[in-house]
Amino acid sequence: MCRHLAYVGPSRTLRSLVFDGDHSLEHQSYAPRMNVGNVLNADGFGIGWYGDGPAPSRFRRRDPLWTDVSFREIAGSVATGCAVAAVRSATVGFPVDESCAQPFRAGTRLFSHNGIVQGFAGVEGKLRELAAGGPVEPDARAPVDSALLLALAARYWADGADLGTGLAEVVRTVTGLTGGRYNLLAADGTGLAATTCGDSLFVRETPGAVEIASEPTDGAPGWRPVPDRALVRATAAGAVTTPLEGDTWTAS
Repeated sequence: MCRHLAYVGPSRTLRSLVFDGDHSLEHQSYAPRMNVGNVLNADGFGIGWYGDGPAPSRFRRRDPLWTDVSFREIAGSVATGCAVAAVRSATVGFPVDESCAQPFRAGTRLFSHNGIVQGFAGVEGKLRELAAGGPVEPDARAPVDSALLLALAARYWADGADLGTGLAEVVRTVTGLTGGRYNLLAADGTGLAATTCGDSLFVRETPGAVEIASEPTDGAPGWRPVPDRALVRATAAGAVTTPLEGDTWTAS
C-alpha cells in the first residue's frame, strides 16, 4: 500500500531525493520490496517541498512516477531542505485521481498516509464527526480514506498538538474504531514526524540530515528499521523514536 519518504537537512535537489539510489522512490513505484498486498505503486505520485516561505509547494500527478520524464527534468533544478514524497497504490473503491495523490497539505504542513482504513464505509461518518470543527482543508475533501486522516491530524494540530503528537493521536483514534494500517508521515519545514502501524519504515541519520522512508532507497549503511507501533520525531540534528502508546497529550 503505497511508499513514502521524507527528508530534512542541507538543501538538495528533488531529483536526488526521488530518483537517486539503486532502490529510489521511483524504483519502489514499479519494484517495491516490502509492499503489503500489492506489487506496484503506479496510481499516482506527489512531492511537497519547502522554499523561501512557510507554505510548501507541491507537484502531483495521477500517472506512474516512472512515466513522467518532464518531472525528472524539473526536479533537477529545484532544491529544498525539507520534503515529503509518495507513490500510490490505490485501494479498491477509491479513484485514481490527482486529488488522491499525496502528500496532502494542511496549512504549512505536509501529510502522507501509507496504509488503509479497514471497513471505511462503516466508520466514515464517525471520522467526519471527530474531524468536525477543525480547519477546513481542501485536501480533506479528496475522495479517499486518507483524506479524513488528514482532517483529523489538522484538528489535533489546530488544538495545540505538535507535529508528532498529532499523528500519534490520529493512529490511536482510528485504531480505536477499526483495523487497518496507519503509517503516517508529516513535515512542517524544519521537522518531520512519522508513525508505524502495520507497515515498514526506516530512518537514516547522517551529519546534519535525516531521511525517513518506507524502504531504504539504497544499500548505503545507516538505515535502521523502526519498530511497529512507534512514533519518530526528527530535525536536521537527529531522530528520536518512542512507542506510540507513550506519547500523551491533552487538548488545550
